[in-house]
Amino acid sequence: MGSFWHPFADMSKVQHAPFIVDRGEGIYVYDEEGNKYLDAAASLWYMSIGYGRDEVIDAMTEQARRLPAFHTFIDYATRPPIDLAARIASVSPDADSKVFFGSGGSDAVDTAAKLTRRYFNAIGQPERTVFIAREWAYHGMHPYGTTLGGMEPNRVGYGGDLVSDIVIVPHDDAEAVEKAIDHAGAERVAGIFVEAVIGAGGIRPVPADYLTQVRETIRQAGGLYISDEVITGFGRVGDWFAANKYGLGPDLITFAKGVTCGYAPLGGVIAAPHIAEPFFTTPGLIFRHGYTYSGHTTACVAGLVVMDIIEREGLIQRAAALEDEIYDALVPLEELDVVASVRRGVGALAAIQLEVGDDETLPYRAATACREAGVLTRAVGGGGLQVSPPLTMTPDEVTEMGSLFAAGLRGL
Repeated sequence: MGSFWHPFADMSKVQHAPFIVDRGEGIYVYDEEGNKYLDAAASLWYMSIGYGRDEVIDAMTEQARRLPAFHTFIDYATRPPIDLAARIASVSPDADSKVFFGSGGSDAVDTAAKLTRRYFNAIGQPERTVFIAREWAYHGMHPYGTTLGGMEPNRVGYGGDLVSDIVIVPHDDAEAVEKAIDHAGAERVAGIFVEAVIGAGGIRPVPADYLTQVRETIRQAGGLYISDEVITGFGRVGDWFAANKYGLGPDLITFAKGVTCGYAPLGGVIAAPHIAEPFFTTPGLIFRHGYTYSGHTTACVAGLVVMDIIEREGLIQRAAALEDEIYDALVPLEELDVVASVRRGVGALAAIQLEVGDDETLPYRAATACREAGVLTRAVGGGGLQVSPPLTMTPDEVTEMGSLFAAGLRGL
């Protein structure tokens, strides 16, 4: 038996036969026996620029030799997080925004929740503690994120909610948000967490007018609109952020994954100027929050180089083009008995919805069958398979991906 405890795993089974990925090149990875697999999920959504990018690795190596990391608490800093924060703000909805770094998406969500409550306390509205979230949502696995998540299996087994004052509403019903506010009392509402395209919950986009209606509803109540872009940020939906694409002007944006494309752990929160303003202008008003690796020097260097690559290679435009290409390559799968539909996402996001019925094991068996056929995916909420490939994928590779999925699913 091994000592490694896998996340989200039935260790009674996994410990005996882990699937070990040995190396990666472009959009492909290889196991220890040298078998080749097309990575249709970009690992866990994040490998947008593909594997084997020496440009990123070389920059990280150079920085690590010079200074691998130094903390950023109080007035300490290194140059890369300062530069990366400015670069991220420049492509956000408001270039005057401020950026708070952590180590990943779960950090980002808990930071956003705590910052929201600290903000309202600072402006004299400490009663605003209620957050609204949506069914099928995934907001990480820290205490706030676990409780905000709209997938029940991730919330149960802890003897109750880990955080209080969380209300879950249907993912596509704007009127339900209004009712939730009325029930809680508008004066108690802190904000709503929204994925413009729900990711782990099954690749579930909503109409743009849903997003703008919910934003207006929460603002009329005095709460904050928090755009969770851990998956959708840094080009995946055909813009730097979904908030840009849909003109949302959120109060806070959470990000991770695509900021470094997995070359180093990094995430954070983008705070609109009006949210940051009290903390930047009021002596003694401190957000007493942070992580050992907030603004990690070498991770931020990776982020800077990744942003260079995204811009230089036109990967945001490529993501927009992939929306039709991926759907066209996958829609023939609907002819298979095991496939209920192919759900188009936004940009380089899609889901293969399976005919699950009473067989809850089907998505996991399907993901394994696809892997055996040479394409990597995973089960997502509601009985679907994740499709979120690297943004570097060529049209020929998209066609190959569709063929590999067909080979994997045909025998089920």
